[in-house]
Amino acid sequence: MPFDAIFLTAVAAELRAQTLGCRVDKVQQPERDTVILHLRAPGMTARLLLSASSNHPRAHLTTLACENPAQPPMFCMLLRKHLTGGRLASITQPPMERLLDFSFDCTDELGESVQKHLILELMGRNSNLVLTDGSGRVLDCLRRVDFEMSAERQLLPGLYYRLPPAQNKYNPFQTNADTIAQLLCAQTAQKKFDAWLLDIFGGISPLLCRELTFGIFGDIDVDIAALSQDQKQQAVSMLHEQFSALAGGKKTPVLLVKNDVPWDFTCIGIEQYGSFVRCQRAQSFSRLLDTFYGERDRTERLRQKTQALRKLLTNLQNRTARKLELQKKELAGTHDRERLRRLGDIVTANLHAIGRGQSHLRAIDFYDPDMREIDIALNPALSPQQNAAKFYKDYQKAKTAERVLTEQIARGETELDYLGSVLEALARAESERDIQQIRAELESGGYLREQTQKKRMKLPPAKPMQFRSTEGYTILVGRNNQQNDLLTTKLAEKGDLWLHAQKIHGSHVIIACAGQTPSDETVTEAMTLAAYYSQSREGQNVPVDYTRVKNVKKPNGAKPGMVIYDRYATGYVTPDAALVERLKVEKS
Repeated sequence: MPFDAIFLTAVAAELRAQTLGCRVDKVQQPERDTVILHLRAPGMTARLLLSASSNHPRAHLTTLACENPAQPPMFCMLLRKHLTGGRLASITQPPMERLLDFSFDCTDELGESVQKHLILELMGRNSNLVLTDGSGRVLDCLRRVDFEMSAERQLLPGLYYRLPPAQNKYNPFQTNADTIAQLLCAQTAQKKFDAWLLDIFGGISPLLCRELTFGIFGDIDVDIAALSQDQKQQAVSMLHEQFSALAGGKKTPVLLVKNDVPWDFTCIGIEQYGSFVRCQRAQSFSRLLDTFYGERDRTERLRQKTQALRKLLTNLQNRTARKLELQKKELAGTHDRERLRRLGDIVTANLHAIGRGQSHLRAIDFYDPDMREIDIALNPALSPQQNAAKFYKDYQKAKTAERVLTEQIARGETELDYLGSVLEALARAESERDIQQIRAELESGGYLREQTQKKRMKLPPAKPMQFRSTEGYTILVGRNNQQNDLLTTKLAEKGDLWLHAQKIHGSHVIIACAGQTPSDETVTEAMTLAAYYSQSREGQNVPVDYTRVKNVKKPNGAKPGMVIYDRYATGYVTPDAALVERLKVEKS
């Protein structure tokens, strides 16, 4: 993503216009690498997001709700101590650097005015957020860097803050045409023009380098070695003009949309992709970044937080499936047990014809309608009577094994189905509280070791998702198996309508109608919710069963979320994300 120094310059200008003079009302740290400053001024409030994420570092105002941990991290507590009540005095950016210095006028414990700096370094995996005092001494930082991690630059409390080492590249806004010409002529080996721009000039992204190339040559695949002297001179003139336009021109927040999905963003119009990518102008840079990163960030963070649980569940699922396969093969072997009993009968009937140490018996099979002779293998170490007893013993063993294996296979299939339902609920988790509830469910089921009190950070339990139909009925949707149980067996009344996607994992859905008969429109909307919050979210014509809650039963000893039901009807709907968003009345 092209969050380069030029784009950051545009973001900084927008933030200055909207936040300078605001006071810090509250500080939050919803994620390990993300801080949100709640700013307040007469007649306005704003939430400034500062992210030092290694994948998506950025700074902008946000309107998206973020869930906070039960206990704030130490860095968050430090920021609250030093910045709460402080006034944002300035936002500065070193020339062509991906760095913002937020300066705050604060008051110390003695009531004297002091200055504090919160410095955001947007440098990929080296991104950081550093708090310093007025003299530039580091109070603390999000990621401490000691001598072992970097011999060139350390970031530790007590040390003086130093800017990151310079890249020794030219500032495109301060380089004249003669210097550009000398640099271009010095490149005699084969090299793409956009790669040359990226190597020589600082602060510009690969996307912008390609766009500059396209603006000069009408193509991005241009080799410098193949250019004539006149072409180089013309390129220098046009490049200098483009640099001047970038330096003085107004930056525009542009979202690049590919196949109707946000794909990239920039601060200038992009023409290099032609009709394959659509440029969509945003209301502001903050709105642009909120739109682009909001859902992507949430999905990525939840994926990281659920990775260990997903691995555990997948391993359990694979182990259970392998065990089931072996049990089914073993069960198939017991189906031939009648043959063992018959062989025992034949050996018993021919005990007089068997001598000690005999290894086989050839006798008439009186169970065969044609009375043909068969060969029966014997154990020469056993007596004739012991050989007959062994056939009967093996028969009884196979008979018992069939009963035990049938029970074990039924339990294994239930277990496999349950693990699949937990995995599906984990894929639908929308917050840390959802993950915590799933973890608690696995702990209570013995799949996970319970966390110690020190490690456990309890969040308030999440409520079932709440929707309101067009007709006005409240519709509740369970987030996981425990909530499904709560909804169906505790919260719902006997006369409410219960819905579930047919024969697949998904949420229990309740239409709170108290015995009334909602319209077809409400039932269809609830069916759409049931299909959307199921394994068939991406499917079409998903079958959804619905019945009164009184027809739904939870068997004794059943796993969480497992129910049986009768006297139901089935409808077919296609999941619709826009409808789900329109009906939703609670986003927590």
